[in-house]
Amino acid sequence: MSSRDRSRLDTPQDPRRALVRRPSYDADAFGVFAEQFARFMGTARFLAYMTAFVVVWLVWNTLAPSDLRFDPYAFIFLTLMLSLQASYAAPLILLAQNRQENRDKVIAEQDRRANARAHADMEFLAREVASLRMALGEVATRDFLRSELRALLTELADDDEDDRERRDRRERRDERRDQQRDEQGGDLDAGRRGRGR
Repeated sequence: MSSRDRSRLDTPQDPRRALVRRPSYDADAFGVFAEQFARFMGTARFLAYMTAFVVVWLVWNTLAPSDLRFDPYAFIFLTLMLSLQASYAAPLILLAQNRQENRDKVIAEQDRRANARAHADMEFLAREVASLRMALGEVATRDFLRSELRALLTELADDDEDDRERRDRRERRDERRDQQRDEQGGDLDAGRRGRGR
C-alpha cells in the first residue's frame, strides 16, 4: 500500500499490534463470579466470618508474645487488609448491580411489550363487545322471549279450552241426536207393532 492509499478514509488500515498483549477473560463468567461474591457479602455468614477474623487478629496481635505478633504497629496491617478487601468488594458489587440492572431492563422491556399486547387485546375485545351489543340491540331479549312464550301459552290454553268446549258441544249434539233417533226409532217400532195388530 502506498502512503497515498493509507491517507484515504475509505481504505481500511491494518490494526496496530500492541506491544503488550491485553489479558482476555470471559466477561459473563466474571460477572457470574461478581454476583456470587456480592450475594455472599450480603449474608450474615460473611459478617460472622469477618467479625471472627478481626477478633482473632486483634486478640492474637494483642495477647500473643511480641516476637509472634505480625501486626505490632497499632493494627496498620489489619487496616490495610480491610481497605484492600473493600477496594475489591466495591467494584465487584457495582458490577453485580450493573448486571442486575441490565436484567431488569430486559425484564421491564418484556413486561412493557406484554402490557402493550394485553392493552391491544383488551381494545380489540372492547370493540368486539361493543359490536355484539349493537347486534344484540336488534335481537330479541330474554324478557321479550318470555313475554312472547307466555302469550303463546295463553293462546294454546285458550285454544285447548275452545277445543274442549267444541268437543263437549259436539258430544252433547251427538247425544241429543242419538236420543232423538232412539225416540224416533221407538215411535216407529210402536207404530209398526200397532199396525201389525
